[in-house]
Amino acid sequence: MSHPLIAIGLDAADPQLLEDWMAAGHLPTLKRLRRQGAYGRLLNHESYRAETPWTTFLTGTLPTKTGYWGPVKYDAAAYKAIEQGAYKFQEYPPFYALGDDYKVAIFDMPQTQLSEQANGPQVLAWGAHSPQVGSQSLPKDLLDQVQQKYGNHPGLNRDYADCRDLNALTRLQQWMEIGIERRANVCHDWLAQSTWDLLLTIFGETHTAGHYHWHMSQDHPIYKAGKVDAPDTLLALFKAIDTAIAKILTQAPEQSNVLIFSAHGMGANVMDIPSMLFLPELLFRWNYPGQYGLAYSPDNQPLGAPKLNFKKRGWIGEVWDLKYEKNPLRTWLRQYLPTDFHNQLEKRLGPSRSAKLDSPYDQKQKGDSLFWQPANWYRPYWPEMKAFALPSYSEGYVRINLKGRETHGVVDPKDYDAVCDELSTLISDMTDARTGKSMVERIIRTRTAETLNAHNLPDADLVVLWQEETAADTADSSQVGRIGPVPFSRTGSHRAEGFVLGCGPDFEAGSHFPNDIKAVDLAPTILQLMEAPIPDYFDGHPILNRMAMT
Repeated sequence: MSHPLIAIGLDAADPQLLEDWMAAGHLPTLKRLRRQGAYGRLLNHESYRAETPWTTFLTGTLPTKTGYWGPVKYDAAAYKAIEQGAYKFQEYPPFYALGDDYKVAIFDMPQTQLSEQANGPQVLAWGAHSPQVGSQSLPKDLLDQVQQKYGNHPGLNRDYADCRDLNALTRLQQWMEIGIERRANVCHDWLAQSTWDLLLTIFGETHTAGHYHWHMSQDHPIYKAGKVDAPDTLLALFKAIDTAIAKILTQAPEQSNVLIFSAHGMGANVMDIPSMLFLPELLFRWNYPGQYGLAYSPDNQPLGAPKLNFKKRGWIGEVWDLKYEKNPLRTWLRQYLPTDFHNQLEKRLGPSRSAKLDSPYDQKQKGDSLFWQPANWYRPYWPEMKAFALPSYSEGYVRINLKGRETHGVVDPKDYDAVCDELSTLISDMTDARTGKSMVERIIRTRTAETLNAHNLPDADLVVLWQEETAADTADSSQVGRIGPVPFSRTGSHRAEGFVLGCGPDFEAGSHFPNDIKAVDLAPTILQLMEAPIPDYFDGHPILNRMAMT
């Protein structure tokens, strides 16, 4: 006979942080559950680690099977990256779509869709980080009922802050703490109202905390935004979640199993600036020798300290200020005039002789949701470039402008491998200007000559895995010169490693999971605990039978 299962995701929670904080006694609930049950680390897909984890979790399959590599899809005909939202789950439904035989309650699962085949309440996009769907529920009026009784999540779709602005970070922390408490109240009451075969919720607040509060706790070039006596807000948020989990479990039915997990982790942000700025600028300069788009500076110019001061125009505006101008007056006006006034004056100054990048302000006005990604500002040049960088949430993504695949393809298919070789050498040559160390850990080729047009592969032809030791604000290239320094954006970025913690009648105290488990193993493990059928098409495998004693 199966036991009720309470599954709680800690979105992008890093296992090393949790282990350290459990050992130090900061997270007593998690520490107790770990002592009473089983624990282990797991790995997600090595690339697209920010974009794919929840779809992999929900479908039990890898992106090579679903063909879904993230919410951003590249249109080769229009030379445009478009946010497509969550996977549609038409071929591979959410694992909890089990029909009438199983009662399930799904609260605020990100990046999924409502399922008519799931027997029980579903609330989506109440407060999830990057939900990728609109706020909705089944039954339809349930979301309104939840909001009326418990309140909204104040951080929904605005869970961000300038990492150098302590006031903004404090406000974000308060929003997250409100959301954490309200999430716990909802789940606590749902458990009191009925016995579920599965109750599933995800604390998206851990994801937000990792992105924007990492430097308030962990080593980073702008540690605590220069205020070393500032509080450890990252730890504070994890403590609040530990308390919230304890509250939820006070209503757990007897003989319940509890599964707490993260499909991926977090670390110092070594990805955002390299993927969103360094890589697109590197490829722009490679395509147009002697020209510069963003963040030009002479190689011998002193770097100075990382930028701690921030402007009201925000990170996007500060980076746009770094657009290269041949006319020094334009450079001065861009950096020192108020944004609105400068934008009006820019039109009066007439055409610039510098790179014609798309302004983020113009893109936003036209409804382009990727306006905040510097890689997207190079779009006017994509049709004539041999290769360019696609907007990214994690690794660096390079697209070859291939004849026969792109509308205005430049690279002949017979030259594909040679261009990939040249680009790999170019990119691998980039170094952190402050440390002299390579920026690149490895470059993955997603295609061969035989699979150039395969539809289940990612849009990128090359995936750049960046080094994970230090966050860089300046890159050097022996071929195209220095890029930066630039202001830091989010201070935490994704890692492939997550964790799983199980406690209850199906877990032995002091046991541990094997070292080879994957995020794709989570769905079949949940179904095994529910004694529900496991689809044959799953790429993952249940892990209960592979546990060992410590």
